[in-house]
Amino acid sequence: MANALQQLIRERLDRKGWSYGDVARRGGVPRSTVHHLATADRVVRMPQASTLEGLAKGLELPLDAVRRAAAEACGIHVYGTPSAEDADATAARTTDPEVDLLIASVQQLSAEDRRHVAALVESLLGRSAGPAPEK
Repeated sequence: MANALQQLIRERLDRKGWSYGDVARRGGVPRSTVHHLATADRVVRMPQASTLEGLAKGLELPLDAVRRAAAEACGIHVYGTPSAEDADATAARTTDPEVDLLIASVQQLSAEDRRHVAALVESLLGRSAGPAPEK
C-alpha cells in the first residue's frame, strides 16, 4: 500500500499527465528527489522545508497539503487536518513547520522522554524570560 506522500504525488501526476521531471523543473528540486519521494515505500525522515516547498510548487498544491502527506508518510500523525472549507483560514495563518513537526511527534515519545522534553522546554522558556532570580 502506498504511503500518503506517494498517493499525493501519484494522483497529481496521473491527473495532470506530468512526469517526475515536469514536477522537478517547476519546483526547482532534483528529479531524483521527486522520484524517490514518489516511489519509496517508507519515508525515513521528514524532508527538508525547501524540498517540501519545491515539491508543492512543482505539484501546484498547497504547501500544507504536501507537508501533512510527508509527515504522515514518516509515521507522524498531524492533528486537525484541514477540510476544504478551512483552506482559506489555513492559508491565512502562518505556520511554522518545525512547530507542527514537534507537536505531531511528541506522541511517539515514551513518557520518560516527554518528561525530558518538557523539562528542556521549561528551562529554555525560563532562560528566555530573563535572568534567573537570585537565591
